[in-house]
Amino acid sequence: MRVAQFDAFGSPLYVGERDMPVARPHGVVIKVEATGLCRSDWHGWQGHDSDITELPHVPGHEFAGVISEVGADVKNWKVGDRVTVPFVCGCGDCIDCKAGNAQVCLYQWQPGFNGPGSFAEYVRIPHADFNVVALPDSMSFETAAALGCRFATSYRAVVHVGKVQAGETVAIFGCGGVGLAAIMIAKSRGATVVGIDTSNPARDRARLAGADYVLDSIHDDVVKEIKKYSPAGADLTVDALGSIATSKLAVESLRRLGRHVQVGLLPPAEVKDQATIPMHTVIGRELSIMGSHGMSAAHYPEMLAEIASGVLRPDTLVERTISLDEVPDALAQLGTNPLPGITIIKPS
Repeated sequence: MRVAQFDAFGSPLYVGERDMPVARPHGVVIKVEATGLCRSDWHGWQGHDSDITELPHVPGHEFAGVISEVGADVKNWKVGDRVTVPFVCGCGDCIDCKAGNAQVCLYQWQPGFNGPGSFAEYVRIPHADFNVVALPDSMSFETAAALGCRFATSYRAVVHVGKVQAGETVAIFGCGGVGLAAIMIAKSRGATVVGIDTSNPARDRARLAGADYVLDSIHDDVVKEIKKYSPAGADLTVDALGSIATSKLAVESLRRLGRHVQVGLLPPAEVKDQATIPMHTVIGRELSIMGSHGMSAAHYPEMLAEIASGVLRPDTLVERTISLDEVPDALAQLGTNPLPGITIIKPS
């Protein structure tokens, strides 16, 4: 099968051939119909994720497709089923998985990180009865692939972790795929939403996603600008980009007793012993600082129901579709000039 892979961290990706994966007894093989291009893939390619231990490596972790092979012990799935998978696959047996929190499973397995991912024509998934999610017939593969890391992650970050409420002010730092999804979700809950990004096209997309206000730069004045809309500060902030600057400003933008959710992955600190979060501010204002790392299959039905009803429209965030041959250049671009919206790859 054809894959996009790299031989060393930071070295150019290329399209090559690999053997077809074989389903484990508890797993399935899925023919990838659509997969997302995500900044997390860029971080993995740059060597920022210690889970990638075998090279050459195939990235890709948010996808949808059709089951092509079923393991002997799988009970709930058959060949031909239309499915998607959370980017964190749980073991199904630990205390966190049994509580519905597979996204923090101690024994988790992530496609595109712990093993070969979905920048390929086929991908193997473990513990299928626990991790695989059925797609509504009305949902396209492209829309479903947009859910994986970004939309589902934002849904849990805003709704379950951040606990957004109607009437609150929410500031979203970074208006890429994660940020745009967070804007849409917070707005659907009745919040006033501020989108912050350095890119004009990203700010335009933020308005389309529902942002009430947009700010055009990442600097200290952002805090003052946010307080024009909410004088005490934001009730909830989300760093959807992942940088020392955005995480720091997001925390400083909060009102007293406010809540910050860190979603964007942070590379290793640029300066030794440098704090990413201004903890003196956290202490003095009694802020809540939380991380959010995807969403388990157990929580997908709530989100899928809101999509089916039209309350949420992740399909509107899909900006472009590219081929597997275009992946090497597109992934490299994420480090220097990321495009707004969500890019979907069609492997075949």
